[in-house]
Amino acid sequence: MHLEDYSHRRYNILTGEWVLVSPHRAKRPWQGQEEEALPEVRSSFDPDCYLCPGNTRAGGKTNPNYKGVYVFENDFAALQMEVPTFDNRHGLLQYESEMGRCKVICYSPDHSKSMADLDIEELLAVVAIWQQQYELLMAEEAIHYVQIFENKGAVMGCSNPHPHGQIWAQQRLPNEVIKKQNQQWAHFMKHGVSLLEDYVEEELEAGQRILFENKTMLVLIPFWAVWPFEVMILPKKQQGHIMEMNSAHREDFVEALSKTTKMYDKIFGCSFPYSAGIHQSPKTEKALCWHWHMSFYPPLLRSASVKKFMVGYEMFGMPQRDITAEVAAERMRELI
Repeated sequence: MHLEDYSHRRYNILTGEWVLVSPHRAKRPWQGQEEEALPEVRSSFDPDCYLCPGNTRAGGKTNPNYKGVYVFENDFAALQMEVPTFDNRHGLLQYESEMGRCKVICYSPDHSKSMADLDIEELLAVVAIWQQQYELLMAEEAIHYVQIFENKGAVMGCSNPHPHGQIWAQQRLPNEVIKKQNQQWAHFMKHGVSLLEDYVEEELEAGQRILFENKTMLVLIPFWAVWPFEVMILPKKQQGHIMEMNSAHREDFVEALSKTTKMYDKIFGCSFPYSAGIHQSPKTEKALCWHWHMSFYPPLLRSASVKKFMVGYEMFGMPQRDITAEVAAERMRELI
């Protein structure tokens, strides 16, 4: 059976959910929305940018004249640490208090750059800060999960083009993390090995969806990918969280990061938008099942001006994609 010829469903081993794949639809003519892709030209310093060195942020605080990576508490944080404890677990209108911290990480003082433009030393500095912040935040008694992520591009809701990401640390586990923990835990209890370590072995044997690999890291399009050019970076051998990376792992991870983001910018000749995030071990008794991974969810479909929208059937039924993971991987491999 050739999966590229027939509609079928693919199972996401990390969430327990399915995605509908319709490869025959990729041949249909496109008459939908197209938006003009304007070249993005930015100077290395913008006096009106809230994140540039020395400028005043929207919350009124002034940034130092930082030279490398700069971290600060989000002036408009979605989570608060000073929250009274309250909950209502009765009836249908249930709620409970939630506490946490939100931080912003400026990758570089250079306003014109994105992660794809950072050199290896700059990327190593970013990863070192991710590790530092994960360790610091997880050491707080009230914090049980740390989410590192980046929204790149206005289409992904990014309100500022300065190269930056965020960290949200919170008291309870978010929905996606609970789903992934349940799946990993079930596999670990049954087989005694990491779910993703077993998955890595199958992908290495198949070879179809792999974009890049080095000694310790693998870059691929997941078999169950929802977004057209979705990518996952993960260690080949189980590591629960990014603190388990030594210097060799960091160098391999940074190489994978650099190649992935540069490859994205080549697909449609634009600064490729995406949401990227690292899922890793929470503070939980099930921590030993975790295998950290970084996912990139980019919205572009056919060109720099044609986006993939989650609408209609996808909002009411299940995710659906036309281009298969294998076809996307073949196209992307040529760009690395």
